[in-house]
Amino acid sequence: MTRDFVDRARKIRLLALDVDGVLTDGRIILDDRNGHAKHFDVHDGFGLVLWAKAGRASAIITAERSQIVARRARQLRIRWVAQYARDKRKAYERLRRRCGLPDAAICFLGDDLLDLPVLTRVGLAIATANAVPEVKREAHYVTRRPGGRGAVREAIGQILKAQGRWAPLVQEFLRR
Repeated sequence: MTRDFVDRARKIRLLALDVDGVLTDGRIILDDRNGHAKHFDVHDGFGLVLWAKAGRASAIITAERSQIVARRARQLRIRWVAQYARDKRKAYERLRRRCGLPDAAICFLGDDLLDLPVLTRVGLAIATANAVPEVKREAHYVTRRPGGRGAVREAIGQILKAQGRWAPLVQEFLRR
């Protein structure tokens, strides 16, 4: 972790996420009955549980509209979900006002061009390993893991380590 990353990460109170390519691997499976499915990673989900356990909030900002996303957000107790946010900057501004947080206290994880307006505003911009080059260039950190394959968990771990909150969470499991 660079000094810049640590300085930025220490200020983060809210983690906002794109979905396709970040919480999922970006694949959408269509069936014969006009249904679809998405793949979510269990490690990412548990990472979000740990994030909440550390007293931090999370949000989703996605350009798509999906009952699957709403369901996963409920499972993970994600408080703010903005779906069908074709203009992610506007959705981000609404979220920021609702939370009453400055840009410096918000981290966003993205992977594609639609995420750039948010990534360039937040205090900590993170790109997944599978992100397009333009997104990686704007990021303060690029995960080693791709979206839908542990990128969210990796980012959460790095932020909580920078904040000194990771070791106490791990200790809880060692005492069980």
